[in-house]
Amino acid sequence: MISKNTICLWYDGSALEAATFYAQTFPDSTVTTVHHAPGDYPAGKQGDVLTVEFMVMGIPCLGLNGGPAFKHNEAFSFQVATDDQAETDRLWNAIVGNGGQESACGWCKDKWGLSWQITPRALTAAITHPDPASAKRAFDAMMNMTKIDIAVIEAALKH
Repeated sequence: MISKNTICLWYDGSALEAATFYAQTFPDSTVTTVHHAPGDYPAGKQGDVLTVEFMVMGIPCLGLNGGPAFKHNEAFSFQVATDDQAETDRLWNAIVGNGGQESACGWCKDKWGLSWQITPRALTAAITHPDPASAKRAFDAMMNMTKIDIAVIEAALKH
């Protein structure tokens, strides 16, 4: 059953593949239901996977196989707060290593074009530090990164 408020993500025929990857990669994530088209539609035929209900870290989502008309962009992203470098590395490497691509400041895209911010809690704490000079050093360090390196962020706070 679809939740009262669900994020609908548009895919070009790969909603089930994407949902399965998210379920295997992120904690508290699962594929819950697959619905097949009851008839032909512009992006597919009767019996094709039309929608996939899934959870990403507890957030209800619906993958819609709507065809090639619309693409994901950075205007929407999942921001994932990580607790340490190992978790940051694992999630980043899973996304980028599965056909995704690196971007700046902890952002990356999965192979379906969906944007992810893999954001260590240490980074958030550093760039919101009560000392403006420390926060700026951490922010400047982040601006030179793709995947976030917590040790470099923490060193920037101290210098």
